[in-house]
Amino acid sequence: MTNTEERAEDTCPLVYQCRLPLSTRTVNHLADLLRRHLRAIRSRWRILPPGKIAVIVLAVLRHDQRLADMAGGNNVSGSTVRRWRDELIELLAAQAPRLDRALKKIAKQGGDVVLIDGTLIRTQRRTGRADRRNYSGKHRSHGLHFLALTDEKGRLIWISAARPGRTHDNTAARHDHILAHLRAAGLGALADLGFRGLDNDILDPVTGYTASRTHKLTPGEKEANRVLAIGRAPVEHGSAHLKNWRILTKLRTDPVRATRLLRALLVLTNLEVNR
Repeated sequence: MTNTEERAEDTCPLVYQCRLPLSTRTVNHLADLLRRHLRAIRSRWRILPPGKIAVIVLAVLRHDQRLADMAGGNNVSGSTVRRWRDELIELLAAQAPRLDRALKKIAKQGGDVVLIDGTLIRTQRRTGRADRRNYSGKHRSHGLHFLALTDEKGRLIWISAARPGRTHDNTAARHDHILAHLRAAGLGALADLGFRGLDNDILDPVTGYTASRTHKLTPGEKEANRVLAIGRAPVEHGSAHLKNWRILTKLRTDPVRATRLLRALLVLTNLEVNR
């Protein structure tokens, strides 16, 4: 016991530097956002300047750094870093575009279609029956489901609320009234087979053809699927850019907070990709 205590006393915290692969534009945007918020709430003091706080929060989001590690390296408490993270996530999420405004902007810019994709963000498995609804049989994993919309070039324009992992793409699309918003904006949509049967109207999202035991795809249908897959490729790139934020590797939060986090990361992703 004495030897253990002696080793504990001899140890000292070590701090190392780590590269943060983000642009100065993103850091400045987050720092300016915090400065405006501090002026609005008439807060005259933070233990660190806004620029430094922005870097700490971005490190947590980009690298999924432990809060205690970031706190120890900056001589603050873990609860302080957690408060900064939650505060900036809420400020960023408030800047995320609404669905109707995002679609009207695409139409105003001359766009014809948007790309829709349903994605699963894996989460830690929890005990009890309540977690069963988070299990996705398609991905064979626990997680949260959300819809992502991009333009034809793969730029993220909107993200839905996070829902239990077992949620079907069509269920989520109907809940968010995706088709109604598309028709209001005069836009079409390209989607995968998960959205097949969303609506019987002619404006049903283009999903391609599927084979069955009694029906094999014709050469024309195979070619149509190939062309559709090429057209849908950018939406996969958009989701990949979003998942570059390693805090999404395996979430440890509830759907409400996950929704705010996803929308905050949408804003940060667009700052990085569209620069």
